[in-house]
Amino acid sequence: MSDAPGKLPSLNGVKVFEVAARHLNFRLAAEELGVTQGAVAQQIRGLEAELGVKLFERLPRALALTGEGRAYIADVRRALEIIARATDGLKPQPVRLTISTTPSFASRWLIPRLPDFTARHPDLDLHILATDRMSSFQADGVDLAVRYGRPPFGPGLAVELLFEQEIVAVCSPMLLAGRPAPKTAEELASYTLLHDAHNFWPEFIERHFGGSRQASFKGISFNQTSHAIEAATAGQGIVLANRDFVARDLAEGRLIRLFEGSMTGPSDFYLVWPRYRKSLSLQTVIAWLSDEAKKERGGPTDRDPANGWRSEGS
Repeated sequence: MSDAPGKLPSLNGVKVFEVAARHLNFRLAAEELGVTQGAVAQQIRGLEAELGVKLFERLPRALALTGEGRAYIADVRRALEIIARATDGLKPQPVRLTISTTPSFASRWLIPRLPDFTARHPDLDLHILATDRMSSFQADGVDLAVRYGRPPFGPGLAVELLFEQEIVAVCSPMLLAGRPAPKTAEELASYTLLHDAHNFWPEFIERHFGGSRQASFKGISFNQTSHAIEAATAGQGIVLANRDFVARDLAEGRLIRLFEGSMTGPSDFYLVWPRYRKSLSLQTVIAWLSDEAKKERGGPTDRDPANGWRSEGS
């Protein structure tokens, strides 16, 4: 028994029929198809002749499907949808990778850089999982994590330093309003200090103001670093922030540094992924993230994504 289909009508005529049946207007069908109204009418007449039935009633000011036309269009649309789905199935699908980060890293560092990545790699589809919870590579389907901490992060994981944390004091230029930056703890106490969950201010004051903790400081606390930075940008106070998180704000003048000094954070930012996962797409994302971090710090970039793998502890 042959699996070959029966005699098919003109597929071009069938397509024209579907468009004309949708609009019930040869002129509108012609505009959608990019042909003349006469060409549409000719295709329909040819299909009707081939099928031996009348598909449209030509009314004085409109078109109407005949009974045969209404029955035919339902099957034609299903058939065209099947062909469209089969055709889409042949197209290469974007490779999806899930990156786990903290919300602050996502909003302050990663998201502003994503347009560059999507322009360079349209075949890769990134999913950003931004949460303070420690995501699981297996249970959450995570391919790559940006972890704030110190290695080792666990057995079977590869790790690469993304950037070291450098804490700087910044505020909006409008907060100073022409006044000099505070030089003593007492002068600093006249400003609102913006805190995040890391609470670096006590150590920063200890280091930069000779250990004086007698001054009374007023402040606002946030559970997310990104919110504290946004408050500083809005002129609500002074924030201690990772330099990489505020680099663009500093470059574009939304924030200014109050002191030349900085402070090294207790942890740094690392790329972490399962050691056994070595797909080219994952290597491409790791190389891009690494290059972006080096670009911010003025280091060499253009790392070959096919190389440079380093396992934890090596």
